[in-house]
Amino acid sequence: MRASLDTNVIIHMYKADRQGILFDFFNEGVFIYEQIRVVELENHGAEILDKVDKDISDGKIRLYTDDDLRAKGMYRVFMMKVEENRLLYNPGDLGEVYAISLAQTLGAYSIVTDDIKQGGPYMSLLQFEGEEIMPFSFADVLILRYLLGKADAHQTVRDFDEINNSSELDWSFRSHLTRFIKRFIRDPYRNEDVEWLKTLADSNKICVRDKLMVLKGII
Repeated sequence: MRASLDTNVIIHMYKADRQGILFDFFNEGVFIYEQIRVVELENHGAEILDKVDKDISDGKIRLYTDDDLRAKGMYRVFMMKVEENRLLYNPGDLGEVYAISLAQTLGAYSIVTDDIKQGGPYMSLLQFEGEEIMPFSFADVLILRYLLGKADAHQTVRDFDEINNSSELDWSFRSHLTRFIKRFIRDPYRNEDVEWLKTLADSNKICVRDKLMVLKGII
């Protein structure tokens, strides 16, 4: 998978020095729009800019500029998506608008955002039938990484706690695990999310319910 990154998740992962999780999990690449780097991160994540810039320079993050999009013949499509999405979200969600619009323009399957409030991009994308973009929070990524056997249950909890504490998010892992189970198993907003996890589990021979019970048992 590959993913478009929102400002907030970049800040949260880098503050905890857990950005490598994103690069490992989204092994087909992660990318951001230039405004997220030159405006959003300048204003809200100045302390991590050197690390982000190094990862851009090293090719771990693909930075898309307007010139890049023009060269691909995608700039007009991108701007159309930006205008459409700005009608759906609050003015303060501009970083999310760029992240979603870039994912839609490039045909990426995933966006990672920690804006999970009602009316925000994460919840809104879940409620759009037929939406081709899969939203994930950092907690979702950690749980999926665990299900795929790339980290054990204890490491998953430790990583969650480190990210949560370093950014003072005041999130509960138990509540996010419950949210994950509701979304993908018990009471989904979209049936395609259930099918997506089932396909992932079948192709990797994972017993999702058993693994989630183990994770739930240590928190």
